Amino acid sequence: MTDEEIDVSDIPEQGDDFFANAKLRMPAGKSPVLLNVDSDVLEWFKEHGSEFHRLVNSALRDYAESHR
Repeated sequence: MTDEEIDVSDIPEQGDDFFANAKLRMPAGKSPVLLNVDSDVLEWFKEHGSEFHRLVNSALRDYAESHR
């Protein structure tokens, strides 16, 4: 799919306020880890694509940042 084929008509334009508060998040180094996860939780993430491990990492990062 090309950029031109993506329907963005329902996405509002972001104004200066959004970008004034936006944060650039660059990924840090990765550490391999063995983690036991409930089967239903893992299946939910897998249903969202083959890159599900990135979604898990993103969810964990959001949780950690909201609890600092």
